[in-house]
Amino acid sequence: MEKPLGQINEKTVMFSRKLLDPGSERYEKYYEEFPGHKEPDLHFRSKPGLLNEHAAFYDPFAFNTASAILKSVKAFHPIVDGEPAQRTSDIEAEKIASSIRKWILREGAVSVGFTKTHDYHWNSVIGRGDDFGKRAQLPHSHAIAFTVEMDKKFMDTAPHAPTVMESANQYMRAAVIATEVAMIIRKLGYHARAHIDGNYRVVCPLVARDAGLGEIGRMGILMTPEIGPRVRIAVVTTDLPLPLSAKADHSHMIKFCRICKKCAHVCPSQAISVDDRKDIHGVKRWQINQESCYTYWCIAGTDCGKCMSDCPYSHPNNLFHNMIRALIKNSFIFRHFAVKMDDFFYGRKPKPKPIPKWFQGT
Repeated sequence: MEKPLGQINEKTVMFSRKLLDPGSERYEKYYEEFPGHKEPDLHFRSKPGLLNEHAAFYDPFAFNTASAILKSVKAFHPIVDGEPAQRTSDIEAEKIASSIRKWILREGAVSVGFTKTHDYHWNSVIGRGDDFGKRAQLPHSHAIAFTVEMDKKFMDTAPHAPTVMESANQYMRAAVIATEVAMIIRKLGYHARAHIDGNYRVVCPLVARDAGLGEIGRMGILMTPEIGPRVRIAVVTTDLPLPLSAKADHSHMIKFCRICKKCAHVCPSQAISVDDRKDIHGVKRWQINQESCYTYWCIAGTDCGKCMSDCPYSHPNNLFHNMIRALIKNSFIFRHFAVKMDDFFYGRKPKPKPIPKWFQGT
């Protein structure tokens, strides 16, 4: 498994850059440090903005619902971390891990995995909130990563309003589970921190990959073997010595991504490359144009999701599609056939599905 060199500075990601207040000292200092970011950032700031009433796909119920949910997620930020109980539980770590796995799945997660933490999992610098500019890395030796599913019917309307509501909803579900688990571990006497939307210290897709939950695909996000990229991820880091998940070989998904390219063709902002992987920070991978992607979000008002929706791996987790996935995994020839078959049945550039009828009545 390839290990990136260095760490990501969270200040440079779009979600941090959007929080910079024009004219403020932090704003001025940021663009002194990263002058090349100023022009593309002025461009996205000229657009209506995510969840803005003047955006292209504005829907009052969906946008306000998403906004309310994301604000609720922020209410968890003060309790993602804390001091552990003074007395460490005498339960064996493996038994704790087994119970944690079962609990996370019981709470609605699709997949769960454990891994050791590595330097490249951590952001170098915190880019949001009161700890802006501080070192992100914690002395936690292990991590728990899990995924939650984004509803297929809602995602198939991408890039329209239901997608951003579903996205926010699953950020909330992931936050609830991660915060619960971190608190449980602390009550057992170990340090633990939940990493949830708007309050990350780690790069969740890399942690999830190393925990055996999938591979980083053409979109630059986690591809899971069950439902592709149609997931949200949360992570809990801890000093609890968890047993490591068995290493899983998901290289077939990379091989499929190299052939497919559907996400790149459907991307409204053309932010996804059709080229092969490049050497970036010591590893071969795809990297999206985050400025183009986020600028489109600011035009649409939603977090788009078109690439996630139309990925052939995003089809439902059922017998038929699982059989297709198994054939893709085991046959080079079938991978090429699967792309053509998906294009035939669903279209090379599928149009957004109609908004669910129950939602139309709001």
